Amino acid sequence: MTKPNARPARPEFSSGPCAKRPGWTPEALKDAAVGRSHRSKPGKKKIVEAIDRTRHLLGIPADYRIAIVPASDTGAVEMALWSLLGARPVDMLAWESFGEGWVTDVAKQLKLKDVRVIKAGYGQIADLKAVDWTHDVVFTWNGTTSGVKVPNGDWIADDRQGLAICDATSAVFAMELPWTKLDVVTWSWQKVMGGEGAHGMLVLSPRAIQRLESYSPPWPLPKIFRMTSGGKFSEAIFKGDTINTPSLLCVEDAIDGLKWGESVGGLKGLAKRSSDNLAVLERFVAERKWISFLAADKAVRSNTSVCLNIAAPWFAALPADRQAAAARKMAELLESEKAAYDVGSYRDAPPGLRIWCGATVEKSDLEALLPWLDWVYAEIEREFS
Repeated sequence: MTKPNARPARPEFSSGPCAKRPGWTPEALKDAAVGRSHRSKPGKKKIVEAIDRTRHLLGIPADYRIAIVPASDTGAVEMALWSLLGARPVDMLAWESFGEGWVTDVAKQLKLKDVRVIKAGYGQIADLKAVDWTHDVVFTWNGTTSGVKVPNGDWIADDRQGLAICDATSAVFAMELPWTKLDVVTWSWQKVMGGEGAHGMLVLSPRAIQRLESYSPPWPLPKIFRMTSGGKFSEAIFKGDTINTPSLLCVEDAIDGLKWGESVGGLKGLAKRSSDNLAVLERFVAERKWISFLAADKAVRSNTSVCLNIAAPWFAALPADRQAAAARKMAELLESEKAAYDVGSYRDAPPGLRIWCGATVEKSDLEALLPWLDWVYAEIEREFS
């Protein structure tokens, strides 16, 4: 097959850190409160602006609390798990590596005894009907490494007794979340909005705050996990008094991304951009026999982290190590040709490709990528079949 001539203008299809918003340059950070304390008036004003714009863009209820916390989405999830769990039995849902990671934390680190693990393999989703809402429930809204999302929030009980604890890091800003059905929601700036890493976002419902004030876990809590003082909710943390020092450059970058999100139609506009991007790949896959979606069921297929399988019979006949080598070669060739960066499947996932389709990716760049996918497939077929 002839090598394509045109390339994506921005070949950044990484699932995290994700592509910056279109038109981004370092000039976007010129108003950052660098050299100032995060507790100074200018520094805190920027932090509060990031929180307020987040609430407005996502439609987060007024009585939910929002904080910027340390250590990316991981830090935000760990704060929730270590601070809130133990009061009730826990249902842990897992259908990819990050959900599996939270299972490990709860079962092997917190060592909770009353834990049910409801699992599914890559490309599938756990049995949502099996969830017991008298329990606390921990789940990812979108499985970043499997390309499988929950279809909606209908399965979450309105009269639940437990807390719904949701890792939404590759979903928020690309999918509409039913906030009143969620008690804890976490994400990081470097995902859908293409922000910088190291900072997490944590949203708590009134029910989660009530749990914090009525329950004290039996284990020690490090400072960066503590959300109460003297048995009372630490409101200041959720009003811009961060637990530790955030990067004000990163805060400025987050504000820039939020402003861009507002300019493209808010949450509905962002979600549409992601869905339109997914549609580009869906049309491509529908017209070819050699490639398929890891998430075969469209109802649970992610519109951000899109995972693709090599479906050709010759590929399926290869031993596992050769499959992994062939898929890795595809990603390496795409990068060497500057057609797509960082599109290899996650290390624990089935061999294939993972192409980020979030809102900051331009549809035209995905369309320019498609001929390269055909070309790179022809290359590995010649080498490995």
